[in-house]
Amino acid sequence: MSKNLSGKVAVITASTEGIGLAIAKRLASDGASVVISSRKLRNVSKAVDLLKSMGYTQVHGFKCHVGVDEDRKKVIRETISLFGRIDILVSNAAVNPFLGRILECPEKLWNKIFDTNVTAPFMLVKEVAPLMKKTGGGSIIFISSVAAYNPMKKIGPYSVSKTALIGLTKVLSQSLVQDGIRVNSIAPGVVETKSSRKVIAANNNLLGDIPMGRVAAPEEIASVVSFLVSEDASYITGETIPVAGGMVSHL
Repeated sequence: MSKNLSGKVAVITASTEGIGLAIAKRLASDGASVVISSRKLRNVSKAVDLLKSMGYTQVHGFKCHVGVDEDRKKVIRETISLFGRIDILVSNAAVNPFLGRILECPEKLWNKIFDTNVTAPFMLVKEVAPLMKKTGGGSIIFISSVAAYNPMKKIGPYSVSKTALIGLTKVLSQSLVQDGIRVNSIAPGVVETKSSRKVIAANNNLLGDIPMGRVAAPEEIASVVSFLVSEDASYITGETIPVAGGMVSHL
């Protein structure tokens, strides 16, 4: 891997396994100092130890439930205390606690989905953007989903939240462009993770809907993040890039 992110500091939410961990590993391999986080401290410690054992010494981690305001602020404070800056924010945390017909979704679960998948990323940007502006700019990445374009059976509320995240990407990109901050999102298809197993189980013919005939590896999402936060993507903002093996990805 290149070291094109040397000197950069990246904060990644929900980054102790799956897509988030793959992103942390890739950005660290690109030379960035990386701060990972998760709701459970033992998972954070395990992931940090793993990455350091692979030679990525500039990796730190903190417990963070993105739905808790003080947890979000603490991660930002601790990162600034350690490194003095934040250049990259990857908002990866999301929940999908409901499977079924959308009109059967209880209000409590609907609110949980939107609090975690939409409100928390917005609040993180509110914390990070002023800090990025002070140091000359930065890059923000939201992890959306191909379900934002083409809702998957039984995960309607999740799909709507991911569509909202694409809208947030467009609005924030216009608001922050004069501060040197680029905002983009990625819409993964079905990725080989623990959480994807529920989606696969709920959609019997899911692989048949993927033209490439397979699910993605987390590293295939991480490589696109690496591109978008690098100078190679310096003229890209407000965009969502589907990484979905050819699945339908148009509104």
